[in-house]
Order: sequence, then structure tokens, then C-alpha cells
Amino acid sequence: MNSFWHKLAKKKKGKPILALAPMADVTDSAFRRVIAKYGKPDVIWTEFVSADGLCSSGKEKLLHNLVFSSKEKPVVAQLFGSNPENMKKASALVASLGFQGIDINMGCPDKKVEKQGAGAGHIKDPKKAVEIIRAAKAGAPNLPISVKTRLGYNKDELETWLPILLAEKPAVVTVHARTRKEMSLVPARWERVKRAVEIRDALGVDTLIFGNGDVIDVEDAEKKARETGAGGVMIGRGIFGNPWLFSNRYPKHILDIKNKKDKEWIIQKLKVLLEHTKLFEKLLSEHKSFAVMKKHYKAYVSGWAGAKELRIGLMNTKDYKEVGVIVKEYISSIDKS
Repeated sequence: MNSFWHKLAKKKKGKPILALAPMADVTDSAFRRVIAKYGKPDVIWTEFVSADGLCSSGKEKLLHNLVFSSKEKPVVAQLFGSNPENMKKASALVASLGFQGIDINMGCPDKKVEKQGAGAGHIKDPKKAVEIIRAAKAGAPNLPISVKTRLGYNKDELETWLPILLAEKPAVVTVHARTRKEMSLVPARWERVKRAVEIRDALGVDTLIFGNGDVIDVEDAEKKARETGAGGVMIGRGIFGNPWLFSNRYPKHILDIKNKKDKEWIIQKLKVLLEHTKLFEKLLSEHKSFAVMKKHYKAYVSGWAGAKELRIGLMNTKDYKEVGVIVKEYISSIDKS
């Protein structure tokens, strides 16, 4: 296999490929541009997009999810669905848009997604999962197809589930080291990622195994990769409020507003918050509720004395203009202190 994934693995020279995990209402086009600017990972994923939706009359309402900038490359589009024909057509569309790869979501626990037989629902129907992988390959024969999944549905089924996926020779399988039933309520079991690597090696395929779950930062990702032999690591929730995560630049201690260097970090963080908000309004205001930004504000504005009051103020805003007034006044006040 000679996909961009394997070329990237060679370029990393033994270090793991670091990827931004796909997260609904998080890894949208505005957020991805911020991440690409301040701490770009090796690979960026889009939010997951419905293959059925991309083949419906409502297609236009979904295309904003597949808009990306050149600075995000390599960028992978994540699709979900259980209709092979629609997966084939959606994959062809993704290929025409210039993405570097396609990932199939086979791990999402959302009930609406599972009701369609997609997401984690594929774990209960391996035959359909295989059909979906083959359909994606048929629709985008020149793009590497990968899969993101879990250890199992109600129980750990890695020993039987993973070989089924590997038999289809995807470029990458990302293992979220929990079952669907466990959601994110228990610690991720990274020893099972190690087992996934062993299963891959025993089968003699060159699919890359990535691990996902409870990764704090780059240092933690590299440690987990060394311990398990994983070729890559996805970082999800650790990115909230820290667009510098993949550059490993952001201080890990609680920020002290009285300390000059920490104050500079707080101001920089708030300026990025403004930049992110402006991008959201420009790119997504017609498609998403401004409330989506509030989860980011909770993360951006935390970790120093006085953050709570600013955070409360931001929770009541409705657009960039209102956010700008509050944040600029706050920056001015601490800049003078």
C-alpha cells in the first residue's frame, strides 16, 4: 500500500502520526482553520457527515461540512452510513472535492446514527460493515479508506471484530479503546490497542493501527504509542481551549494573571477566541447555531483567577460583535493591571 498514510509514517521516522479526532460540532471548518494555524497535527479529520444526506435533496445543507482550506491538508473526510450505494456516491463526491482520504465512522454511539445501522451499529452487523468499506473503495478508488471504531458493542469483541475489518485492508483502523456500552465513562484500555497491533501483525497486513481515548497531550500520545506499538494517536477532548496542543507550546500549569508571561498567554488565548468566533460567524453562521461556540468559550476561558466572570458574560452573547466588546474590554483591563 502506498497511500499518503504510509508515506507520512515513513516521514515520521518511528514517531507516531498525530491526528485531530473528528468530533461533532467541534471539528468544523472554523475550528480546523484555527488548529491548522496554531498547532497543526499531522492529519486533520472533518466532523462526520451522513453519506445518505449527501445523496439526498438536502445535500446542499451538508456541504459546508466538507469545505476545507489548503493549510489543513492532509485532511480526511469522515462519513457515516449503512447504505452501500449511497456510501459509494458520497465517497466519489469526497474524492472530487480534493480530500486526501476517507474515514468511515463505525464507532459513534449516537442513537440516531445507530438507528440507521451506522456508527457503532456496524459492530453488530459485520457483513454490512464490509459492504460499506467496499462501497467506499469503489466510489473513491484513488483515495485511502480508513475506519474508526471501538473495541466492541456491549463487550470487548476486538479478537473477532478487528480481523473482519483488517481483511478489507483499510489504510488505517483507529481503535477507540472502549466499547460502545462504555461510552467514555471508563478509562480507555490502551493495552487493547497493543493487542490490536499484535492482531494486525499476526495477519500480515500493513494497515496502520491508531489508538484513541484519554490522550492528554503530545507527550502522552507519544508515550502511549511507544507502549503499544501504535502507528498513530488521535487526540480529541484535549484540544478544547488549546489550539496550540499539537505544537506542544501551551503552558501546563494554572495561569497566574499577576505573572507577566502568563498574562501574555491569557491575552493570546482570548485573541484566538475572537479569531475563532469571527471565523465561525463568517463560515458557519448560516448553518449552525451560535450556541456551538459556547462550549469553546468554556474551554478557552478557564485556568486563571477571574476567568469565571468573563466566562459567564460570554455565555450570554449572540454574535461576534457582542463577544468582541466583552473580550476587548477584559483584555484592556488586565493589560493595564
